[in-house]
Amino acid sequence: MKAVITVIGKDMVGILARVSGVCAQANANVIEVTQSVMQDLFAMIMLVDISSLSVDFDQFATQVETIGTELSLSAHVMHEDIFNSMHRI
Repeated sequence: MKAVITVIGKDMVGILARVSGVCAQANANVIEVTQSVMQDLFAMIMLVDISSLSVDFDQFATQVETIGTELSLSAHVMHEDIFNSMHRI
């Protein structure tokens, strides 16, 4: 199983480190990362393998979203099943 993490906001040092740190603590393996910085705007999409999560998925999503709140960023986690359903039309 996989999840998609999106992070958008003002660029600053440590965003990738904080999000990937939460992934590591929850045993979510980062498969792919794409990020862009346009002037001072940071945008990242991360694909993570959540098949061996050490915490409940909702708890993992909350932890990622909390990092977003702490850094004044928009951070969301979407399970691949929901992501695929949304884009299957």
